[in-house]
Amino acid sequence: MKSAIDILNERISAVMVQVTGQQDCAAIVRPATDPKFGDYQANGVMALAKRMKTNPRKLAESVVEQLDLGDLCEPPEVAGPGFINLRLKPDYVASELLRIAREDEDHLGIRTTDTPQTVVVDFSSPNIAKEMHVGHLRSTIIGDCICRLLEFEGHHIIRQNHIGDWGTALGKVIVGLWHMCMDEKRHGSSLYYVNELEQLKAQKRNQEGLLTLCQKIRDRHEKDWEEDFEHIRGDGERYFKPFLQDLKNRDKSEIWEKTTVLYQYVNLLEESCGAFELMITTRKKRESQREDEGPFEYPLIPYESLSRHVTAMLQKIDDEDNRQEKDAWELISEISLTYCDEIYRRLNVELSMRDVRGESFYRRLLAPLVKRLKQRGIAKISDGAVCAFPEGFKTKEGEPLPFIIQKSDGAHLYATTDLAALRYRVGKLKADKIIYVTDTRQTQHFDMLFEVAKMAGWNRRDGEEVELKHVTFGSVLGENGKPLKTRSGENVKLKDLLDEAVECAKAVVEEKNPGLKPREKRRIAEAVGIGAVKYADYSNNRTSDYVFSFERMLAMDGNTAPYMQYAYARVKSIERKAESKSVRITDELKEIASLDLSEPAELDLGKHLVRYAEAVEVAVADYRPHSLTSYLYELAQKFSAFYTNCPVLDAPPTRRPTRLLLCELTARTIGHGLSKLLGIAVVKQM
Repeated sequence: MKSAIDILNERISAVMVQVTGQQDCAAIVRPATDPKFGDYQANGVMALAKRMKTNPRKLAESVVEQLDLGDLCEPPEVAGPGFINLRLKPDYVASELLRIAREDEDHLGIRTTDTPQTVVVDFSSPNIAKEMHVGHLRSTIIGDCICRLLEFEGHHIIRQNHIGDWGTALGKVIVGLWHMCMDEKRHGSSLYYVNELEQLKAQKRNQEGLLTLCQKIRDRHEKDWEEDFEHIRGDGERYFKPFLQDLKNRDKSEIWEKTTVLYQYVNLLEESCGAFELMITTRKKRESQREDEGPFEYPLIPYESLSRHVTAMLQKIDDEDNRQEKDAWELISEISLTYCDEIYRRLNVELSMRDVRGESFYRRLLAPLVKRLKQRGIAKISDGAVCAFPEGFKTKEGEPLPFIIQKSDGAHLYATTDLAALRYRVGKLKADKIIYVTDTRQTQHFDMLFEVAKMAGWNRRDGEEVELKHVTFGSVLGENGKPLKTRSGENVKLKDLLDEAVECAKAVVEEKNPGLKPREKRRIAEAVGIGAVKYADYSNNRTSDYVFSFERMLAMDGNTAPYMQYAYARVKSIERKAESKSVRITDELKEIASLDLSEPAELDLGKHLVRYAEAVEVAVADYRPHSLTSYLYELAQKFSAFYTNCPVLDAPPTRRPTRLLLCELTARTIGHGLSKLLGIAVVKQM
């Protein structure tokens, strides 16, 4: 069944063609911005009149004369320079409410698509050995919402969690494990890397102190490395290989806790020592490096560069000689994903292990991909690197901007992996559309990626073009208007953020319903706290930055999750009250054959309920969840006005079934919008 807006668009557009003889007429029916103009407004006549060079108001009047909308609307009115105002009839609203009520409980008047597509959605994308932080929040929950919306419309959705588990990330994990090994085997588990991490942070702006500290670390590092071999200098046979072999028998929570610290340590150590040229950075390669120097030359200050180790690992990780490194990498990946999975479950995000397609998944495709692009002349050597130069992209100096797919030292980059992933999704997953959900800062990268894919013809399947869409979002800001950070300047861990949200929500639950059992309070606090974080994000335009504030997002009034959850609980409370008044809601709703919407608040609520499908369509059209939250908030407000002005359980028997149905559909709509489409839990009492 088509929605009112679809029917109005079709009929008015057809009459415009009939009246003018012009083709491609569009009524452009939109919801009215002000109730005094009605429910909908058709704006397309003015554009048509401009094209025909005629008076728009007279043309609108001619169109209205020919319109037959008696089954939907009151007589249309022409307003201003040529708007057509439309007001739905109560009888039409009543019939739609009855139709929706008789449908499947989760359908609510929403049509499934006539042309289902296979849509790949790339979102979340955490890194191994690093805890998810607030920077992962928006991609994770916006991507999840997009999947839910498209699935509900009937599309086949393939979720892809493109985790960072290759390249430099892999090298840093292995180096971090080497430090864990040295700490245990040579330094009595002193956790030297924890202390040195804090010292490196403290000396960050003190160049003299930082240099002294880095030299001290270098000296110890060199001694440890010199001791860790049996046959070939740096072969790791004495300490590191046995350590890696035993790693799988260790407590995974201990490994995770240490690895996340070690990853930070390796990052900051490289950055600090690189500034003094005490260590060759990942951006350089020594000419003296040879491929036959042995497979276990770990990056030790000042002799070996991290890029040397990473390149060796990338080339040889699948060799039997590097079995220990591969096992360690796989273990850390598994542990990392296990902790990510806990966050996903808590956020009620539908991502699982089977959706993971990390950068490592494409590693064997990278070299052939680069070779193919070079052979076809799409990529060429530029300053030692392999680059493509898509048209329309320039440097600040006006020179062609390179899309680098292989560095001069042979390393592959995000661009290489993203191209391989795109080809895989088009060729193997048979995607009709690919959606990437990342922050706005990556806009240029994806614009160039899509252009290079088009140059290579990799955006086509069976002669049809695959739609490539980059869905961007703004940043989460602190109260100071800058990206949200801890007091020490680090990214806020997502787990800590959610924990704090739940703690704050406990106070709200305690205030609203102190008599609840402790277990029930905890359950509701979890639903309210997590819901508040998600809803606050969704309710902002995704392309805008927003300021994170627990106080605002946990408020019981305004467009917040607690307000919406309380609205749902308020409707559901009518069911409990009905029992005490001997009102059998189920029986009354079963027997209902007609509705009486004579009260203004009833009609206003009814009109909004029948427009739920339109709100979902708008949210899907440009992947903007805030369109849906705006609709739900307005629905809660209209229900509040209805509930204040129209008694339900105490209504006369002739009026009560209509009001019970309005309550039932309100609860179903709020519940569906929150839980099914936004992934936010609803509660029956707060």
